[in-house]
Amino acid sequence: MTQPTKPAPKTSPIQHRLVPNKGKNAPRKCEQILTSAGQLFLQQGYERTSMSQIAQLAGVSKGSLYNHFENKADLFTAFFEERSRTRLDTLKAVSRTPQPDLRTALIQAASTIITLLIDHEAIGLYRIVVAEANEFPHLADTLWHYGFSRTLSSLTEWFTHKHEAGLLKVDDAAFAAEQFLMMSQTRIVQRTRLSLPVDRSPENINRVASAVADHFLKIYAP
Repeated sequence: MTQPTKPAPKTSPIQHRLVPNKGKNAPRKCEQILTSAGQLFLQQGYERTSMSQIAQLAGVSKGSLYNHFENKADLFTAFFEERSRTRLDTLKAVSRTPQPDLRTALIQAASTIITLLIDHEAIGLYRIVVAEANEFPHLADTLWHYGFSRTLSSLTEWFTHKHEAGLLKVDDAAFAAEQFLMMSQTRIVQRTRLSLPVDRSPENINRVASAVADHFLKIYAP
């Protein structure tokens, strides 16, 4: 069996670019800034959002803003990393929760992936990256590293454990993770990204997730 992809580092690259700020109110101010930045990015896009606007909405001076973040690129990455970490924790919790059988666990995982991908904020961030990646390539790097890469690493680790337990027969856990993630991105996800009508009800998400689990098991059941 091939080795799983290397997990993303626990310490994110963005942390090395943050300006040290040891004031007692630093964590609270940082959260204010991230919240305000995210709101503006989602409303206006990356290019049209300025550091001055972020500082004004966050209720901090530009000096205070630059005490926390060197530039807009680092601020976008920090916001994306924070949101992605929360979403990944949700997916990891699914893989760690005892289920009556593997099929049920796979359905829950696929359902969670679909639900997370069609969330309003996730859709907004995805559209920003697609629209502005040519002008700002680091946006695509951020999406890949903190979004897809970390999700794939988590799925790879999970499928590796199931293989070792004899519940799956997976020769390439990293590729299996890619297949599972791509199978979960059916018309519900794609039409939502394109603002086209689609049934996003819990019942339809569960129906699609069940089909994903069944097809995955047809490939990898021992």
